[in-house]
Amino acid sequence: MAHRFRFTAQAPDFNGSVEAWQAELAWIADTGFTTVALADHFTAGYTMEPLVTLTAVAMRSDLRVQTAVLGLDYRHAVLLHRSAATLDRLSEGRLELGLGAGWMSSDYEAAGMVMDPPGVRIDRLEETLDVLEGLFGGEPFTYRGKHLSVEALVGVPPAVQRPHPPFLIGGGGRRMLRLAGRRADIVGVNANLAAGAPGRQSVLDVGWESMLDKVAWVREGAEAAGRNFDSLELSMAQWLLFVTESGTEAAALVAKIADRLGVDPAWLDAAPGVLVGSPGRIVDKLQETRDRLGISYIQVHAGPRSVDLRPLAPVVSALAGT
Repeated sequence: MAHRFRFTAQAPDFNGSVEAWQAELAWIADTGFTTVALADHFTAGYTMEPLVTLTAVAMRSDLRVQTAVLGLDYRHAVLLHRSAATLDRLSEGRLELGLGAGWMSSDYEAAGMVMDPPGVRIDRLEETLDVLEGLFGGEPFTYRGKHLSVEALVGVPPAVQRPHPPFLIGGGGRRMLRLAGRRADIVGVNANLAAGAPGRQSVLDVGWESMLDKVAWVREGAEAAGRNFDSLELSMAQWLLFVTESGTEAAALVAKIADRLGVDPAWLDAAPGVLVGSPGRIVDKLQETRDRLGISYIQVHAGPRSVDLRPLAPVVSALAGT
C-alpha cells in the first residue's frame, strides 16, 4: 500500500519581524505542508543554523521539523544526540532527524576541515547511527568504533518518540542508499553529489532510469537487513519547480534549462525531479512518481533561500494526506 503524500517546506528566511516569520509558518501549516526542513551548510548562500531555527519553528507552530540533513563531520555524535533529544522533547515528538555524511566541498574548505574520501565519511555516518541508537536507549552505553568512542554514557534527556526520532538518511549512491534501506525510517532518494557540488551530472542522475535503480538499492538494503521495504517512507527533493498555467511559458523554461545543461528538453520535462507546468499537471506528475517509485514525501525546495510557495498551494491542498 502506498504511503500518503506529505510535503516539506524549507524554513522561511528570517528577514523581518518575528511576527511576520510566524505568519509565514502559519500559512505553510494551513496550506497542508506537514513539515519544515533546513539543511546544514556554511556556504553557497545558506544563512541559518538548522537546530536553532527548527527549535524556534517547533515552539511557534505545530509543524513537524526536519534536519535535511545534518553534516555529521560538523557535529559529534554525543552532542548531536543531546541536541536532537532536547528538540524532540520541546517539539513534543515532532522531530525527524536527517543525517548525512557531508558532501559540499565548499563547506569543508571554508571551515578549514579535511574532507575525507566518501567511504570514510560513510563509515563515520554508520558509527554515528550506532551511537545515536545506543544513547536514545536510555541506559549506560559504551561504544568503541574506528572513529567514535563512548564510555558508559547515559543519553539524556529521553526523547518523546521511541525508540528514537525517525532517522532520515538521504543520498544518491549505491552504498548510501543501501545503508538507508538498512537503517533509516525515511529515505531521501536524490542525485549523487559525490562531485562535491551540484551541476549537470546531478541533473542527469535523477531521470527515471537512475531513480528506479536508486529505489532498487534501497530495497536491497532493507531486505538484506530483514526489514519490510514497504514500511519505509521515500522522500525526494525537487530539482526544479515552476508553476504556471501557460504551456508556452513552461515549455520555454524547460527548453532554456535543457539547452544550458545539454540535455533533451523532453527528457528533462519528464524527469521525476522536475515539476514545471500547471497545478493539474504537477499533481499528475507526483502521482506518477509515487506509482512508479514509491516516493510520497515531497521536499518542494531544497536551495539556500526560501521561495514563494503560494503558486504550489493548489498542488499541496489536492494531494496532502491522500
